[in-house]
Amino acid sequence: MRILLLGMGNPILCDDAVGVRLAGSFKSRLSGFPDLDVVEECSVGGLNLLDVLSGYDLVIVIDAIRTAGGVPGAWYRFTAADLRETLHLTNVHDVNFATALELGRRLGMPLPRTEDIHIFAVETRDPLFFSECMTPELEDAYPRYASAIFAEVCGLLQARHSTGPACANSASPLRT
Repeated sequence: MRILLLGMGNPILCDDAVGVRLAGSFKSRLSGFPDLDVVEECSVGGLNLLDVLSGYDLVIVIDAIRTAGGVPGAWYRFTAADLRETLHLTNVHDVNFATALELGRRLGMPLPRTEDIHIFAVETRDPLFFSECMTPELEDAYPRYASAIFAEVCGLLQARHSTGPACANSASPLRT
């Protein structure tokens, strides 16, 4: 079974870097899991993402999200099955994640099942400001959401590898 942990975001766009930072923090701690590839930084979307996901059986995506009324540092877990396809596609540059997956499947690409794509999204305050630092709200909350998401990711990996390793250093704090 091939597994991908994918850190989405841009490290110079303030809070948008949260997925990249988390994937980087998790990489060495998850090194004992067989068939696990960690891509710390991915900033492609739409149809370009299909090439990244192709050939994997399980995908774990870590990304930033901005919702109305959301509290920076809150985090959400869902699967690709929870995503809706684009309702009004006007050109291929508008293709969202769900639409890209559907198109890839129809083209016969070896993509993971929708329920095998797990997305962890951290609520941000400012994902579009140019900065190599996250906002103070996200920095302050980092140890809390990093530990919680790491535990969830470990649970997913251990469920797939019942005879596999325990998560390395699961009790120690994650670097910020």
